[in-house]
Amino acid sequence: MNGHSDAVLSVAISPDGKTLASSSADKSIRLWDVKTWQQRYILTEHLAAVNTVAISLNSQTLISGSTDTTIKLWNLQTGKLLSTLTGHSTAVLSVAISPDGKTLASSSRDGMIKLCNLHTGELLQTLSGCSPVAFSSDGKTLVSAGNGGSMKVWSQMPSFDKFNLDSVLSGEWWEVLGGNQSDHPNLVKFAYRRLARQYHPDVNNSAIAKASMQAINQAYKEFQEHLKAHKYINFDK
Repeated sequence: MNGHSDAVLSVAISPDGKTLASSSADKSIRLWDVKTWQQRYILTEHLAAVNTVAISLNSQTLISGSTDTTIKLWNLQTGKLLSTLTGHSTAVLSVAISPDGKTLASSSRDGMIKLCNLHTGELLQTLSGCSPVAFSSDGKTLVSAGNGGSMKVWSQMPSFDKFNLDSVLSGEWWEVLGGNQSDHPNLVKFAYRRLARQYHPDVNNSAIAKASMQAINQAYKEFQEHLKAHKYINFDK
């Protein structure tokens, strides 16, 4: 099967087994008929590489995420663009749809995961985690993977429609801050500030957030000691 002019980055087959969606670094999405392997539609609304695609359980909606920082919703049967979601500040690398079709999880290059209402586009929650993301079959667990060989498991709380990390942020200082030990000091400082905004008691008064904020501060302290040990200077500039 040929058609894309650059690397194919993601593929998805509709649950009804009729349509294959492929996305590419050539900025396009192609929809293929699974029986004939002929192209049905070419979708070209993204302005940069399309890194990820997912299809809803009812085989009606296609979701795509792009380096242009947007997420687009498409009618899978007609190829019509339904809406564009914004909110990520860096490339969207992974998207996942909850089994009930109500919630969209998306992760971006800056280590942020956003959960939104798939029907209204309303932002429900922001989590700290990397790509890729995936829902469990009952939709009550979200898993994110990423740097440092670690994964995070998020569980939906029964009393309200939120996800909570079932353990406090832990690991080496770079794992807590969501990066790599070799990251540039300015990048680590940016990650610390981002996490501090998310878990600070002024905006998040949960017990887990308080404990996580302590872990974040301790990780940043260890990072500063790491810099001193390796004779970095002026890392705040």
